[in-house]
Amino acid sequence: MSLRIAVIGVGHLGRHHARILSSLPGVELVAVVDTNRPRAEEIAAVHGTRAMFDARDLGGLVDAVTVAVPTELHGEIAVPFLRAGVPALIEKPMARSLSEADAIITAGAQGKAIVAVGQTERFNPAVAAARPLLVDPRFIEGHRLGVFPDRSLDIDVVFDLMIHDLDVVLSLVPSEVESIEAVGVPVLTGRVDIANARLRFTNGCIANLTASRISRDRVRKIRFFQPAAYLSIDYAAQKVEVWRLVKGGRALPSIEGGEVSVVNEEPLERELADFVQAVVTGRAPLVTGEQGRRALELATRITDKMTVEALPRKHEDTPRKHEDTT
Repeated sequence: MSLRIAVIGVGHLGRHHARILSSLPGVELVAVVDTNRPRAEEIAAVHGTRAMFDARDLGGLVDAVTVAVPTELHGEIAVPFLRAGVPALIEKPMARSLSEADAIITAGAQGKAIVAVGQTERFNPAVAAARPLLVDPRFIEGHRLGVFPDRSLDIDVVFDLMIHDLDVVLSLVPSEVESIEAVGVPVLTGRVDIANARLRFTNGCIANLTASRISRDRVRKIRFFQPAAYLSIDYAAQKVEVWRLVKGGRALPSIEGGEVSVVNEEPLERELADFVQAVVTGRAPLVTGEQGRRALELATRITDKMTVEALPRKHEDTPRKHEDTT
């Protein structure tokens, strides 16, 4: 028997949810939902499913849902399903506030329903290949740069882009964040468009992360430095390189290493397959609601650390997002 799933929100990212779920083994894409009727009808026609325009009409028709609406609607959409016992995969950031994230987690507990969060880079094959090679990172440097988008402009770049690297770093460093230094600049919007955060963990590790949505080039890279070894991940190319200091009794030590074998796969497909398997088997998803909240909490701490004068937070002409986040 197939798992009946609906995609709620078929904008930039949600339409890819529909594409993947429509062909995923053991899944029946029963509907796509969007308040934009032409868009819902278009995506439904492409994937041979039903177009709906109000998530409340899904009652009794689904075994699980994915939520890819604008961030400000995540709680409003997800909570009723979770309370009713319907598992939900919610795209990042999981909520617009920590209190709303708590409400989502509580709803999942009340309905005994799985809450998964779409931190897609955790499913990147390059991250999976690098994970066993990272023993004790001491310094981490990440750059996530992109060209100016026409969506996700109702949230700071920290919540839009940097949160991917925050989640990855939190999953790889077994320690708590002790202190934060951060700077952010609104350039083209009333929100922060470029940001840098320097995180110090209690175990001594330091992470320096930069995110920008006003760059000319698209960069998705992170580097790890640990005793006698250096490792780099190119998220976009799904490539990993590792270099190690080798002594071996020689007069002079040498540096050896190179590219690590990575089987390229679409991270979003891995994310959705993980969610389906979690629902079917009852196990926890790779990124739980609690882990999604932890990344959101750190992103919130970073924005709170930024100089107030540098952040004109509210402007009447601030662009609003009309599609889902990435």
